[in-house]
Amino acid sequence: MDTMIKSTEFPNPTMIAVNGVELEVFEAGQENKGNPIVLCHGWPEHAFAWRHQVPALVAAGYHVIVPNQRGYGNSSCPAEVTAYDIAHLTDDLAALLDHYGYDDAIFVGHDWGANVVWCMAQLHPKRVRKIINLALPYQARTEKPWIEFLEEIFGGDHYFVHFNRQPGVADAVLDQNTKRFLSNLFRKNVPLAPPEPGNMMINLAEAENAPGDPLLNDDELAVLVDAFEQNSFTSSINWYRNMDRNWHLLADVDPIMQQPTLMIYGERDMIPKAENLSDFVPNLDVVSLDCGHWIQQEKPEETNLAILNWLETQSAS
Repeated sequence: MDTMIKSTEFPNPTMIAVNGVELEVFEAGQENKGNPIVLCHGWPEHAFAWRHQVPALVAAGYHVIVPNQRGYGNSSCPAEVTAYDIAHLTDDLAALLDHYGYDDAIFVGHDWGANVVWCMAQLHPKRVRKIINLALPYQARTEKPWIEFLEEIFGGDHYFVHFNRQPGVADAVLDQNTKRFLSNLFRKNVPLAPPEPGNMMINLAEAENAPGDPLLNDDELAVLVDAFEQNSFTSSINWYRNMDRNWHLLADVDPIMQQPTLMIYGERDMIPKAENLSDFVPNLDVVSLDCGHWIQQEKPEETNLAILNWLETQSAS
């Protein structure tokens, strides 16, 4: 896998021991020490998802730190499901800041990584200087635990619910069809359509082809395929298996985040925008780009411009 990443001019990784695990961390712009920005990937991804952002952020004067979070790439993949709850995931990032000697940093998240960043701002508020999140707005705590709530609305086939109620079933199908699944999932220009019956992720893993256009070239796809063939999907799916545990862990946490925040949406993403986001994040700016879910990979230049313009405005104010 490393040779594949080298060929695409992504930084070489370092293994860093934090919080009882080892994280594979891709670091650039060490000459900008003192100005850290941490990029957090989503599911089923890899630090490599930020390849288009790293050079632009280094050129703008940032020390860029891009971990494969636990369960991904060459980072540790603990066997216990509870090792992937939100306390562990955010403690990993706090310990990563400790490793570099930073009190705080700007945190950027996409998809599941955005959820980790929202929770980082709640559980470790003093460690988060600014928030930039893509695709996933803050998910306010529901009256019932999240999986129970989703099951009532969407039924047992919704993949969040299925991952929890039928552990191991989807994992096995994705593991058997790793390349096909990732190729069918990472698409752009996908027409919006009502979901088909069944588990969306199993459907994608078994489909002969998928709508839209491929997002990744062969070398880029190979980075993901190699990583998930090495690990299986279970450790990353275990993040979903902690959603109800996270619901309990966050019960007494202040949901209001005071950090300056930029939310970037894809206009064609299936994830809906949050109409009440500013209720939870009062210091909020919003940008929407004409793309689907994989925002920073679909529209790299526009994403970089949105991030850098916002950061420049923030530092001027």
